[in-house]
Amino acid sequence: MSTFTEGDLSEDRLTVVGDGDVGMVEHDQLWSRPFPVVEYEQRLVRVQSVMAERGFGALVVADPANLYYLTGYNAWSFYMPQCLVVPATGTPHLFARAMDAQGATHTAYLPPDHVHGYPETYVHRPDVHPYDWIAATAVELGLVSNSSEMVVAAELDAHYFSARGFLALWQALPSATMVDSHELVNWVRVVKSAAEQDMLRVAGEIAERVMQVAIENIAVGRRQCDVVAEIQYAQTLGARTLGGDYPAIVPMLPTGITAGTPHLTWSDLRLRAHEATTVELAGVYRRYHAPLARTVSLGTPPDRLAHCADATAEGMEAALATIRAGASGRDVHRAFREAIGRHGLVKESRIGYSIGIGYPPDWGEHTISLRAEEESVLEAGMAFHVILGMWMDGWGYEVSQSVLVQEDHAELLTHLPPHLTVKT
Repeated sequence: MSTFTEGDLSEDRLTVVGDGDVGMVEHDQLWSRPFPVVEYEQRLVRVQSVMAERGFGALVVADPANLYYLTGYNAWSFYMPQCLVVPATGTPHLFARAMDAQGATHTAYLPPDHVHGYPETYVHRPDVHPYDWIAATAVELGLVSNSSEMVVAAELDAHYFSARGFLALWQALPSATMVDSHELVNWVRVVKSAAEQDMLRVAGEIAERVMQVAIENIAVGRRQCDVVAEIQYAQTLGARTLGGDYPAIVPMLPTGITAGTPHLTWSDLRLRAHEATTVELAGVYRRYHAPLARTVSLGTPPDRLAHCADATAEGMEAALATIRAGASGRDVHRAFREAIGRHGLVKESRIGYSIGIGYPPDWGEHTISLRAEEESVLEAGMAFHVILGMWMDGWGYEVSQSVLVQEDHAELLTHLPPHLTVKT
């Protein structure tokens, strides 16, 4: 297991683990690319190995989390068409808007001649599309070819790969075969390296601090937006001398009768006595996310809420006790389902999902879920957000833990008691 100390993670220096070696790298060199080049090269090898198994001649990567994973590129540019074209062999090429391509020299490990910016004349035009230029340039570079033997895989379900982008790519390569990558890169990154696990541990430390701030600020008479302002400040402030990053999802704060509805954000209404508020947020460090959820009751909770909290705590304990290398996603779900079932409760939705790098609008990896149908086997180095949301009619309860899978246990990334908080 990789560990770090206060001295390792200071405001000036950061321990980077790769290939089993620990090396010190100057903080200013790691502002946006926190891993040594060798780690990116190893990730590329794994991706190209899977490409070879599937017969892919090229892979078009559009998910910003995957761009970051493979190159270190990190900017708020994902709202515009951009992608990484990974050839069957050799170094990938990054394509972005010209003004954004300049930022890749500060973040991505790629050499300058592997970063390409499409002209501004392709931005927000009804008659042309950036992928027209990207496809033509990729052909010129020999990354793809308009051949019946060429199989081009693309991230067809990525949030920022639009239908127009796909059509432009497809029309530029009419003889090639276009297929879905089926989250190829997402599955490669599901097992975290030692250095990635350290990033998640820092994110967990930030999440714990932020949740403490949230609980402290939830009080009768406070506006919801005031509480969220404190949360967002704490998320950016980070922990110790380590600054936090922006989360892929904004803080969620369903309260009162809306506590039975997930994914609501906040308003300027004031919190009231005898109501419960569910809080879901994340600590983020270098794009690695550790989500965390808790529930706060302003006053003595009604019996139904107290009963649900106790039963869910038992379910959480059972789920965490099951998480270890070799268990399946459905094993974890079954342990939770049986625990709460003894209290007459059921939960229809999944109870967790894999986490790691996150960009808006989601911090999940879109791979393994903890649900009844999940046959994927857990491995050491995977990370999960175990989230137990009990959504009822007019009320609700939510608690979660972010964990790293180890050989014989689940390593908690946060250590706040997983119980209902009562403030009187």
